[in-house]
Amino acid sequence: MTNAGPKLTLGPVLYNWPADKLRDFYFRIADEAPVDVVYIGEITCSKRVPFFSPYIPEVCERLEEAGKEIVLSSLALIMSARERKELRALTSESPWPIEANDLSAISLLRDKQHVVGPFVNVYNESTLEHFYETGASRVVLSCELPSTSIFELGKAANGRELEIQAFGRLPLALSARCYHARSHNLSKDGCQYVCELDPDGMDVRTLDGTPFLAVNGTQTMSYTVNSLLGELNHLKDIGVTHFRLWPHDMDMVEVARIFQNVLDNHEDSERAIRLLQELVTIAPLSNGFFHNTEGFRMVE
Repeated sequence: MTNAGPKLTLGPVLYNWPADKLRDFYFRIADEAPVDVVYIGEITCSKRVPFFSPYIPEVCERLEEAGKEIVLSSLALIMSARERKELRALTSESPWPIEANDLSAISLLRDKQHVVGPFVNVYNESTLEHFYETGASRVVLSCELPSTSIFELGKAANGRELEIQAFGRLPLALSARCYHARSHNLSKDGCQYVCELDPDGMDVRTLDGTPFLAVNGTQTMSYTVNSLLGELNHLKDIGVTHFRLWPHDMDMVEVARIFQNVLDNHEDSERAIRLLQELVTIAPLSNGFFHNTEGFRMVE
């Protein structure tokens, strides 16, 4: 299932889902979702890796049979000798391309084909060109870039693959501390994997009870759910080739169909936004960063 034009991608699951649920999720994506590229791997916390790793071969086989391009994503924050060892193994032994989400991964992948992930900041044309020259086949832009910056980077890409984050709670920051564990009076080493209790992240509220962020283990995320449905045609025109959907605990097959229908000009974007709003019940939609305003805002 490969489109000749703009491609729809599914980012790696950022949250701590049970391994069998994650396996079944990817099986359904393989069988039903109109996405071209599927990213698989743990970005947030290396302690989660052993649970899903045994399922990766059969999941990838199912996805390949369905014609999906597979990319394995690396951790976004490498902090220990064990994580460095696992990263070296991933970059040297993987039969699939790697999404590098840390500069150490990019160093190991130099002059090998790879994807530069959204956790590596690319803010200007020189940085973009450097990564293309050192082996990147695609660069995923940071979530906070406004349309003016994306326009300049689209020109600089000059037809090469460029990806933006088009749907989902936005990953804003990573920390060595685990906020999820702390919220349950647990240490990071003895976290008991409490992040599994929040399959879309844990809402964070101000002292007056207003939700404004979400937490996923060591990761700080937006509370609102980013949606660039209304901006897809403009993004295609300014050089974006790939559009990422971050997985959530909802009907992601239907989310993908809505986005694909807009990309294919089979659906009016205004109606598509209404359909998407019916599916997204965890928080309001937003697109503020793209419009150079606060990220939580929804600019019509």
